[in-house]
Amino acid sequence: MGITYRQAGVDIRKADDALERLKPLIRKTHGPEVLADRGQFAALYALSSLRMRDPVLVSSTDGVGTKPRLAETAADHEAIGVDAVGMNVNDVLVYGARPLFFLDYIAMGRLDRGVYAALLRGIAKGCAESGCALIGGETAEMPGVYQGSDYDVAGFCVAVVERSKILDGSAVRAGDALVGLASSGVHANGFSLVRKALGLAELKRYKRQLLVPTRLYVKPILSLLRRVPVSALAHVTGGGITRRAASLVARKPGLTARWSPGNWPVPQIFQRIQRAGGIADDDMYKTFNMGIGMIVACRPSSAATVIRSMARAGIRAWTIGGIERSR
Repeated sequence: MGITYRQAGVDIRKADDALERLKPLIRKTHGPEVLADRGQFAALYALSSLRMRDPVLVSSTDGVGTKPRLAETAADHEAIGVDAVGMNVNDVLVYGARPLFFLDYIAMGRLDRGVYAALLRGIAKGCAESGCALIGGETAEMPGVYQGSDYDVAGFCVAVVERSKILDGSAVRAGDALVGLASSGVHANGFSLVRKALGLAELKRYKRQLLVPTRLYVKPILSLLRRVPVSALAHVTGGGITRRAASLVARKPGLTARWSPGNWPVPQIFQRIQRAGGIADDDMYKTFNMGIGMIVACRPSSAATVIRSMARAGIRAWTIGGIERSR
């Protein structure tokens, strides 16, 4: 008798059983727009309820980098699930778009029910907090590609925005204020450098600060956009605050986004990483969010309103700079 798929290291039933237990949690993220499926490998989402004149779909895909390696040592995987959502919903949000639905991709060398369940709980939690439906995903058990307990997580998000309300940076002008919204920590970028800079003992010591999940800005920002004119948004991820601030004026030759670290408190976790690795200031700001997870460009008269609005949502914010003419 020949070998079976299970003997080759892939146990389909284990994944099915684990998913079945989590279906009630996943269904809580569904609204009437999510239609019943036939048990096939695709999901249905009705657009008729949007009632928009000229809707534009906005999509994003992103992963969580090497942060799961730290989660393995801390046995805290739910935060990684939230990260997978946050990295995507915050990306589509910069266009002023509302997330509609999310799909995940989880790859493991060996399916661990506990880890898998924690990841899905985090993903469902992130979707619920962002107001989007978790409508599908893929679980890949890949022995020989991922070793032992290693795993990877990625996400895919689709959002929608009225064409006339797209935040594409065209409204940015000289004199605009830059309001920085506090991050919850390192989020999910730069962890290869984190792990290089900090030794094993320090990684364990600071694991709680390092594993705080990505802050989800969707609901506070969408609420803000209904009340305050915003010129542009930037989600501070890969490339750090240096690159993401520059993206605010990407469509505006002759303008530059100027900011100063002294305008907001840089969280201690970044200072510890920098000292441990002897990392130059320039590299820190080109790699990490340094305490600013989202930047709002707006007219100076609106900056105080933005800060107050974020405070009501439990998010600290500061005027960190402005838009100036290039010299």
